Amino acid sequence: MEKNKKVKLIALDMDGTLLTTKHEVSSRTKEAISRALDKDIHVVLSTGRGFRTCYPYAEELKLTSYLITANGGEVWTVDKNLLDQHLLDTALIEKLWSIGKEVGVYMWMISTDGAFRNEAPENFYEYKWLKFGCESRDKNKLDQMVKELSYYKELELTNSLPINVEANPKGVSKARALHFLCEKIGITMDEVMACGDSLNDIKMIQEAGIGVAMGNAQEAIKNVSNHVTDTNDNDGVAKAIEKFVL
Repeated sequence: MEKNKKVKLIALDMDGTLLTTKHEVSSRTKEAISRALDKDIHVVLSTGRGFRTCYPYAEELKLTSYLITANGGEVWTVDKNLLDQHLLDTALIEKLWSIGKEVGVYMWMISTDGAFRNEAPENFYEYKWLKFGCESRDKNKLDQMVKELSYYKELELTNSLPINVEANPKGVSKARALHFLCEKIGITMDEVMACGDSLNDIKMIQEAGIGVAMGNAQEAIKNVSNHVTDTNDNDGVAKAIEKFVL
């Protein structure tokens, strides 16, 4: 992609991309984001995280427009207005929890009220559900979960690390959320630069005008990207913004 392609929105995955392994934003990356904001470019966090664990970083970076959370399950303004939401069926997420217990994996579930980590609520039906995730370093257990979850056609399966699998409602993705925002803002996906490292980033990287894979990204992500930047611990996001935007 040529450097002079006009970028009007930068979409940033968080874990493994914007954030270092210490879950921090480097000073060089903060500076690059600040300079992009000064040029009236939208900088959007596009994450698998729920709103509550995403928002403090938006505040720290003084972001001014939108947040994509739960892999596109929700789209927010930074003023905490909910613009779009896609929920999982409650009976289904209860079933996924039971399967995970049986297989013996670590699980998390994101509701509209927050996250449950390896624990379940007393009553699933008291919550609205956005995302299910599980992880295991035991490849057989992870493969078993992928197999079990793939039977459910109403699920969109992806991952945020090679050792996990995540489930959203069918059709939900960060790319779909970005299309929603582009239409709202009045720009095209060709004017988006998207940065990420995992399978939950692959569609937004494929569909963005400039798709950037992190140096630490999964190989499939690098293969579909226009550009591979440095790692998340070596200012990869800053270097991509400096190369294509500033």
